[in-house]
Amino acid sequence: MNPFRIGFGFDVHRLKKDHPFWIAGIQVPHSHGAYGHSDADVVIHAVCDALLGAAALGDIGKHFPDTDMQFKNIDSKILLQKVSDLLCKNAYSIGNIDITLVLEKPKIKPHIEQMTKTLAHVLKIDVTQLSIKATTNEKLGYIGREEGVAAHAVALIYKSNQVAK
Repeated sequence: MNPFRIGFGFDVHRLKKDHPFWIAGIQVPHSHGAYGHSDADVVIHAVCDALLGAAALGDIGKHFPDTDMQFKNIDSKILLQKVSDLLCKNAYSIGNIDITLVLEKPKIKPHIEQMTKTLAHVLKIDVTQLSIKATTNEKLGYIGREEGVAAHAVALIYKSNQVAK
């Protein structure tokens, strides 16, 4: 059996005026924020799905359903920590994660370094194992009309030598 596994994650949330905008574990100043059951952090949700998918452990909805009030308005960094713990429990380690955030505004480049540090800290990986990029949707569709935000993530994990207890 090959020790390496790849997973893909995608998440999308609508934008709501005068709502906090959480992206990759940090709050980014903007007139609109992503809206959902939790803090609607599309980057973290996509990363969770990529990691869970790579390990064949289901998806974020299986582990943290939006029908469960304990996850209402939860900080998505907590969900990411739980996914990281689940990987460790199943003897997986993270090789690398590549993320693409899709939105028209605000500009993300000034925040990427802090986002990377924040996610790497939660996952207990080096910042060199994590890449965050952003692009626009060229004014097309719901993202182009600034009605929503989306994120894509790809994760490479590998079987560790030991299972955590």
